[in-house]
This record gives sequence, C-alpha cells and structure tokens, in this order.
Amino acid sequence: MTDYYLPTLGGVQTAIKAQREALTAAGHRVTIFAPLAEESADPDIVRLPSARGFAPDGYPFAWPLARIVAMLRAEFAGRGIDVVHVQTEMFAALAGIRAAREGGIPLVQTMHGRIDVYTRSVLPLPVLTVPLLARLHRRALGSVPEPLRDPSVPWARALGARRMWQVMVSQANAADRVIVPSAHFAAKLAGQGVTTPLTVLSNGLEESVVDAIGEPRARTLSPGSRLRVMWCGRVSPEKRPDVFVDAISRTSGVTAEMYGDGVARRSVVRRAHSLPTGHLTVHGGVPQERVLAAMREAHVFVSSSWDFDNQPMVLLEAIASGLPVIVADADLAESLPTGSFLIAPSPDAVGLSHALRALCENPGVVARMSTAAIAGRDDVRHASHTAALVGVYEGVAR
Repeated sequence: MTDYYLPTLGGVQTAIKAQREALTAAGHRVTIFAPLAEESADPDIVRLPSARGFAPDGYPFAWPLARIVAMLRAEFAGRGIDVVHVQTEMFAALAGIRAAREGGIPLVQTMHGRIDVYTRSVLPLPVLTVPLLARLHRRALGSVPEPLRDPSVPWARALGARRMWQVMVSQANAADRVIVPSAHFAAKLAGQGVTTPLTVLSNGLEESVVDAIGEPRARTLSPGSRLRVMWCGRVSPEKRPDVFVDAISRTSGVTAEMYGDGVARRSVVRRAHSLPTGHLTVHGGVPQERVLAAMREAHVFVSSSWDFDNQPMVLLEAIASGLPVIVADADLAESLPTGSFLIAPSPDAVGLSHALRALCENPGVVARMSTAAIAGRDDVRHASHTAALVGVYEGVAR
C-alpha cells in the first residue's frame, strides 16, 4: 500500500519497485495498490480512486476513504493477501490499515520519512491544512492521538510538527511490525512513543538497476579539470535545492547538473539562469536510466537534505555507480560505505561549498572515495536484504 508510485519520481516509489522485483524473483506474489493518474497495464498494480483537482506536489491523492476501503476489502479477499505492507501515511495507507484490520490480515508498516517536514514544505497553507490532515488521519485511524514522550526536542517543538509526529507514532503503533530503513530514524520514533516492535532494515536496489549500472569505473579528477557535480531528487523545499544552488554559486572550478521536479523547480531554474553559462544546468524530471547515465559521468553526488531524509534511495544508486557522495546531514552517512563520503563541515551552502573545494584542491581524494564506493556496492543491493524482509512477513503471519 502506497500513496505514491511510478511513474511519479521519489525514493518511496523506487524502494517499493525494488522490493517488488526482489520478492517476485524469490517466488512471492506482490500486488501494489496506489492512486495513479491512469490505469496500469500490469494486473498486479491496482489503481485506487483519487481526488479530482487536488494533487499535492504533483502526486494523485487517494480519496474517498470509504470507497477505497470497500475496494480493498474485496481485492484482499479475492487475491488471498497474506500480509499487508503499508509504506506511506496518507489515505491510501489508512485505507489499507482499515481493510487489513477488518480482514484480520497481519500489517507491516515502513516509516520512510519525516512527514512533519514534508507537510510543512508541500501542503498549501500548512497552518490550516496540517491540523485538518491530522484530524482526518485520527478519524480514519480510529484512535486517540498519542502524546509524544519528548516534545521538547527541536524537531517537535512547533505545534504543526507535534501533530505530524503524533500521526507517525499512532500509525506505527497500529501495525504488527514496523520497518525503518535507518537506525537514526528508528531511534527518533522509539523516543517519541512507538511501542510496536521496530526492525531496522535498509532499502536496496533491484538487480535490474544494478545490471543497468554495470561494473563502475573509479572516478579520477585530473589536476586543473572541473569537478563534475550532480544533484538529484524532488525539487521541493524539504530537500533544500536552494542550498545546493547557493553552494554551487560560491564554488569555482565546478560544473553542476540537477535532476528532478517539484514545487520549487521554477525558483531553482530562475536562480540557475543568473549563474555563468555552464556553471549549473537544471534538467527537470527524467527517467531513471538518464539519472544512472548522469551518475556514470559525474565525479561527486551532493545531498543538500538536512534533518528530513531517512535513507534516500538516490544515495544507494550513487554508491552502486561508484560515485562519491557529499552529505549535509551526518545521519545520512549511516548507509554509505566507509571512505565513500564526506560530511560537509556545516549543513548550509558554505559548508557544502567548502567540501566541494576540498575535492577540487585534492583530486586524488575523488579516486579514493570512488574506490571505497565500488568496494561497498554489494551492500546496497536489495538481494542483500530480501531474506530479512521475508522474515518480517513470516514473523507477523504466524
């Protein structure tokens, strides 16, 4: 169950696609239920009803809830679903939870990210829509909002943030098992009151993507050559693309490429046009093949996200491509091979620019980081984690 799926772009979509491919290869049948812009030709990708004229951040919005729950009850029974795996927190997810409960089907929930930051950045008029969303979520889940254990932490002090953390905690506690792709986010969830058993289980790349990447070559940067820098993701405020653009504007000796689409794209393009020709190119949303091709040509990948992401799939793609990584958020280094990354000295544009200049001035470091990424690339394959995922399903199905 997901509120977002292909062809829209995003880490959740990519993670689910990888899980489906790996589980299918292992002999399991996987059906994906999601709101889609149009019907899928794949009988195991089922389109859910969605709202007309309302698509926050460009994603179809699952609605109405009662109709979706009725549809899922029939689908779950007809398909003989053994486990329901919910991967988001909006109304497709809530419908899946209710239909699973009513059908007595075990429920697994993956917590992919910080919806407190996402909703603040993406929803129109968040001062009004966040409390409305929290109220609708509470009614749909049929539970009283659980008080946070520690609302004094910086990321839960604002009222809107607390409401969204209550959403995350309540939904996690409605499941039989919770999967979290990173230890840092699992610790935050447990610290705020998630009592459902938590399993930290990394996302991974499907074999078709690893095959498409092929055997990567170690990157080399010749002295005096321009450092080729890549950014890819949802061009939305929570990903801080503006910080990346600012960092590039402060850094000489680099050529940067941005890939992705989102609500902030127009402002990013406007800012890019103010830079010298060839300094920064904004490509917009492109197929995954083009992203992987761009990774093969880049010297370094930059993640400007800070205090939001859990485990960006694009970082796993970078490692599989042998591409060194610079992160603004030290937590994101958790899933990267030792020696394959740099952590910016500060999470702002100044810190990212400092890290980029360090590579320009020490080109041999690029080769060493790339070699480390290649050495650790097997760990980002989903095949390394599929047995553990199946183990979670078997545990709740007993």
